[in-house]
Amino acid sequence: MSIGQPSPERIRIDVDTDLEDRIDAVLSTRTRLSRSRIAALIKSGAVEVNGERVRKSYRPRAGDTIDVAIPPSPAVELLPEDIPIDIVYEDEHLVVVDKPAGLVVHPAVGHPSGTLVNALLERLGSLSSIGLPNRPGIVHRLDRDTSGLLVVARRDEAHQSLSAALSRRQVGRRYLAATWGRLEPEEVTIDRPIARDPTDRKRMAVVEDGRPSITHIRRLERWPAADLLAVRLETGRTHQIRVHLRHSGHPVVGDPIYGPGWERGMSGAGGVWATELARRTGRLFLHAARLSFKHPTSGVQLTFTSPLPEPLAGAVEWARGSS
Repeated sequence: MSIGQPSPERIRIDVDTDLEDRIDAVLSTRTRLSRSRIAALIKSGAVEVNGERVRKSYRPRAGDTIDVAIPPSPAVELLPEDIPIDIVYEDEHLVVVDKPAGLVVHPAVGHPSGTLVNALLERLGSLSSIGLPNRPGIVHRLDRDTSGLLVVARRDEAHQSLSAALSRRQVGRRYLAATWGRLEPEEVTIDRPIARDPTDRKRMAVVEDGRPSITHIRRLERWPAADLLAVRLETGRTHQIRVHLRHSGHPVVGDPIYGPGWERGMSGAGGVWATELARRTGRLFLHAARLSFKHPTSGVQLTFTSPLPEPLAGAVEWARGSS
């Protein structure tokens, strides 16, 4: 089975002011692409300004619209791989997996193999064919660095039903997260739109014309320089919890993208405590702890829970004992 994006990815950038940098330099800072990759795209005609091809030496001006068409990635073979995974529920329609941190959910650019999908194909033989070819069975995802529960469809009918339930917000997803600082009030709902960060294509951000995104947060424990939170997703955007918490000024402990080294900015005893918590955590402190949904065939309500794995559980015990 081969995989690859079925059509070019398209990026549009509206220029607000005259720029001193050349278009290849501008695109290298506003997309995930390397300078050499951009140069090749410009040469091939995949980059247009106001509908016209340009040279890489062109300097964008106020009012310009830059369009970039990134060709599909080369097809790769999607093969079963013997990767250890923890399946907590399985029937002929679906499986629920307790994913470890560090495991990518499905093949993508930079991760053509070694993913949860590869592992499931080895264990189960086949998955639902609905959706993009590189995501068989994937109803929803977890970030690579996030651990915990997710459901995967084995049959197309189950996939359709679960996806519809997800769209209707009938799939319950609850997380545990530790965040820097002190969140106020004790319960809060963050309702802010999320889209690709216009200045860094590798990140997401709160963007006014982004997709509606709602996260419900409740503080469980208060520590000297961090809080333990229960987080419930109402929508499911890429990096939603991490982006919303960073936007609120309380990034997730150990977040390498939205809060790297945050603890180093704290002073005094709180800074010493925070440094030790970060050391003991050793990873992104975000865990999908509870998953609930109605079975797509029987209609029976299913609920699964996953305890905090190490080193997160040990970090919590230390935080409680040192508070």
